[in-house]
Amino acid sequence: MSTAPRPALQPLHGSQLVIGTMALSLAVFMNVLDSSIANVSIPAISGDLGVSPQQGTWVITSFAVANAISVPLTGWLTQRIGQVRLFVTSIILFVIASCLCGLAPSIELLIAARVLQGAVAGPMIPLSQALLLSSYPPAKSGMALAFWGMTTLVAPIMGPLLGGWISDNYTWPWIFYINIPIGIFAAWATWSIYHKRETAIRRLPIDKVGLVLLVLWVGCLQLMLDKGKELDWFNSGEIIILCSIAVVAFVYFIIWELGDDHPVVDLSLFRGRNFSGGVIAISVAYGLFFGSLVILPLWLQTQLSYTATEAGKVMAPVGIFAIILSPVVGKLLPKIDARWVATTAFLIFALVFYMRSQFTVDVDPISLIIPTVIQGAAMAMFFISLTSIILSGQPPDKIPAAAGLSNFVRIMFGGIGTSVTSTLWDSRTALHHAQLAETTNMQNPAFAQAVNGLTAQGLSEPGALAVLERAMSVQASTLAATDIFWISAILFLSLISLVWLTKRTRSTAPADAGGAH
Repeated sequence: MSTAPRPALQPLHGSQLVIGTMALSLAVFMNVLDSSIANVSIPAISGDLGVSPQQGTWVITSFAVANAISVPLTGWLTQRIGQVRLFVTSIILFVIASCLCGLAPSIELLIAARVLQGAVAGPMIPLSQALLLSSYPPAKSGMALAFWGMTTLVAPIMGPLLGGWISDNYTWPWIFYINIPIGIFAAWATWSIYHKRETAIRRLPIDKVGLVLLVLWVGCLQLMLDKGKELDWFNSGEIIILCSIAVVAFVYFIIWELGDDHPVVDLSLFRGRNFSGGVIAISVAYGLFFGSLVILPLWLQTQLSYTATEAGKVMAPVGIFAIILSPVVGKLLPKIDARWVATTAFLIFALVFYMRSQFTVDVDPISLIIPTVIQGAAMAMFFISLTSIILSGQPPDKIPAAAGLSNFVRIMFGGIGTSVTSTLWDSRTALHHAQLAETTNMQNPAFAQAVNGLTAQGLSEPGALAVLERAMSVQASTLAATDIFWISAILFLSLISLVWLTKRTRSTAPADAGGAH
């Protein structure tokens, strides 16, 4: 059973377009911000609730697992509830969950509230894409994606900065309470403008087997990625069990979904060359970007003695070009081949990571900030152009499913990128430390001279050795970080080939797909 088909939607105009864009963007910003804002507040949360920092990290893991499971369900839920109702309901439940997080008196209740928050956050990002595209005329679809891209890219950088500032100046519940006024406004404005633009609802059988398999393999994979480093990866029985369940459930999930008449996730989308090529390119690039977003501030704080605020200031300028250039790219995109824009983005990313691969322990703040500023230009280009390629040619009823599935893969690769990068950083640090330690003995004239120089300044010999050990650790960690930046630069160059496996997109494709006219 389904509701009667609705006529194609007309674009919004004037104040409705401005307020609608603002409401959708704020909802996305709130959502993405919340996935990273808690990271720097874990010590404060753990201390206040009387648990260890390791237990405190479940505040992050619980959100990530629930979010990863619900994102690919967006298309399936949209068919049954409707785009607008699902989006507004998600915002309202997100606000309620945020309130419960702030009020939680124990770690168990906080984790339960974070599970609810992550689950209802899932459909918000892909649905914001679909609603934005339906709001703009075909010629301005690039601009719609530009507004969406800005909020999605700036929020992960703002999260740690804002979270640190709130934790330092107020109490940790406020990292959740700030969502309440934003969410209320976004829900009210979205419903006011879009409730007459609801999509058709179809009553279809529920794919229970597919749903159970999805929860199983995604949940196990996300837990494995989040806890792998802490449990020493495959030296842990827990990680081996999680990996085994994830692989088996994933294989059965693929087989089941391809054969089911009403699959919970529409895998047939991958038959499209633009969708599959675009999704792989944007996901791998996002994984590399997110990996650097994790290790760069960590390296600055743990090895170069930067404070959290100082590290944040080094990372923050990435938003300058991202915000300035996103509308420009959005305006130009309908007139040029999106593949050239994506190629330019990957070339800039490769340059940025090559510049970072030249960092030393004596790097100054200006040298750190320059590649970060340049990276903003790449971020403005790659998100908008690849999203345009991914959604090109999709019929209106497929947009939520396509956006949901592409965002799901991208988010999973973000998690994989974080885990792989941090693990690789540790292993390369150990390798470089061992290589440096081979030459640190009194038979080495340079080492003996350094020890004698420090003892001449009044240090005891153990004290002098401790100073040199610290210097060696900083050097090893820096060499490991630059190794990762070098590998990332090469991988960004290799992604260009994936971009050119896709077909050229028509300038109106994304907007047409969104049902904009």
